[in-house]
Amino acid sequence: MAKEALIVGVTGIAGNNIAQVLLADGWKVHGLSRKPGITIPGVNHVYADVLDQASVEKAIDGLPISHLFFCTWSRQNTEAENCAVNGAMLENTLSAMRQTKSLEHAVLITGLKHYLGPFEAYASTPMDTPFRESQERLPIDNFYYVQEDILFKHAAERNFSWSVHRPHTMIGYALGNVMNMGVTLAIYASICKETGRPFTFPGSTEQFNGVTDVTDASILARHAVWSATAPAAKNQAFNTVNGDVFRWRQLWKHIATYFGLEDPGYPAQTSPLEPRMGDADEVWAKIVAKHGLQDFKATHLASWWHTDADLGRQVETFADMGKSRRAGFKDVNVTFDSFTNLFDRLRAEKIIP
Repeated sequence: MAKEALIVGVTGIAGNNIAQVLLADGWKVHGLSRKPGITIPGVNHVYADVLDQASVEKAIDGLPISHLFFCTWSRQNTEAENCAVNGAMLENTLSAMRQTKSLEHAVLITGLKHYLGPFEAYASTPMDTPFRESQERLPIDNFYYVQEDILFKHAAERNFSWSVHRPHTMIGYALGNVMNMGVTLAIYASICKETGRPFTFPGSTEQFNGVTDVTDASILARHAVWSATAPAAKNQAFNTVNGDVFRWRQLWKHIATYFGLEDPGYPAQTSPLEPRMGDADEVWAKIVAKHGLQDFKATHLASWWHTDADLGRQVETFADMGKSRRAGFKDVNVTFDSFTNLFDRLRAEKIIP
């Protein structure tokens, strides 16, 4: 049977990149979003609210979907609400897919908060690094655990296989995505270049000096498609990171050089972006007009709070990829290239000057 994928969250950074890999491999791809907006050439876009099972059933009616890629989430005020809402989103999707009778495999994208805990109890009981998939769950609420249990239950009841991916900070081309640090840093650096503000690292000394890693959206896409089809990957959870490690003090200098900025070194204290970027939309409008850029607001492109959360961590964070290597996935991305390639594309498409 020909492979047909349903990507929930197809316009996001993970879903869009997965769609590109599937299309290049000859799959038929259906992309589910809540409402019309961004369209991806080659994708059959369907629309539904995953909090409404009936709307999902209507959207996918008659589609012989063989593989599901679930790549979306909804941020709530508390982790209890995250568990309820994000659990319901996956439950509704999998329940709606009972009608297809053709589901072979489901891929769930979560993240390294599996090991760090939710934002409201972030790193309160940190696990040892490098994070390994064999480590036990933390004894606190985490919507990733709720989603995994829902996935395991449906897979066991309906005899389809599954895989879970736990990426770190995502780097890749996506506009208006709340989790894309790469675009956020490009906007920040461009504002610093235009205004003469210092390109100050916004995070903690632990992040500036410690060992860490990130996840290029392209490697997550390749890893997810591999796990959906490789026999050795069935019914397994995998960390998904670039496969190299770095220190932010090294990468910060690299980013500064790219934008023609001075690296001022670590500041006297943590200097988060969100309180410093209150005028970003006003400044960015002038930059857009001066350089003839696409007319986006800075706050549409940049996610100050999420980058602050990532770079403000006071614990070491990086993941082991040994399990994937042993199972046959050998791909590696060079992190400095992940950032440079993203910045090049943002310039080419006139998102940044």
